[in-house]
Amino acid sequence: MPKIVDHDERRLELVDATWRIIARLGIEGATMREIALEAGFANGALKPYFPTKDTLLTFAFRHVFNRTNERIREVTAGKAGIPALRAFCVEVLPLDSERINEARIVVPFWQKAINDPEKAAIHRESMEQWHAAILGYLAEARAQGDVGAAVDDSAVAGHLLNMLLGAQIAAALAPDNETDLALGDQLEAFLALLQGGS
Repeated sequence: MPKIVDHDERRLELVDATWRIIARLGIEGATMREIALEAGFANGALKPYFPTKDTLLTFAFRHVFNRTNERIREVTAGKAGIPALRAFCVEVLPLDSERINEARIVVPFWQKAINDPEKAAIHRESMEQWHAAILGYLAEARAQGDVGAAVDDSAVAGHLLNMLLGAQIAAALAPDNETDLALGDQLEAFLALLQGGS
């Protein structure tokens, strides 16, 4: 009887292999051959799943985004306002090796998205979703009297989102042994300014 292959599991194995290779060799070193070797596949075995490295990178970005959203759902359950906003940000910030590796997938995807309208649209839709979530937390915080800053919530959400994305770039570019970029302290400083009043 032929072995039943779980194609979704295979794709995730390839995504995991991809970010291990990118972490070690960079995006240029992440050839389909290297990814196949890392995942323990024959080189040609990748084609049915991902015909090109570009399709693999797009899938990897979506996977990272969805996995981050799953973590966000778990940590924000039962929270509202500033506690929910803090929990959201902590899951996006590259504060450990797993999230630093996620940043190393996201940054090359952004590079490709500069000249690829399809990838740019995927990024834009993802960030619109996060922007809306941040706006929701801010509205709750204002209703609770926890935000006193006299700044438009949409501008605050954009500022915070840019801070989170910039942190991913900083983490992706940091030396391998440098994992403490004081990102948690920067987040707390931002939230303190937000709560500090007009």
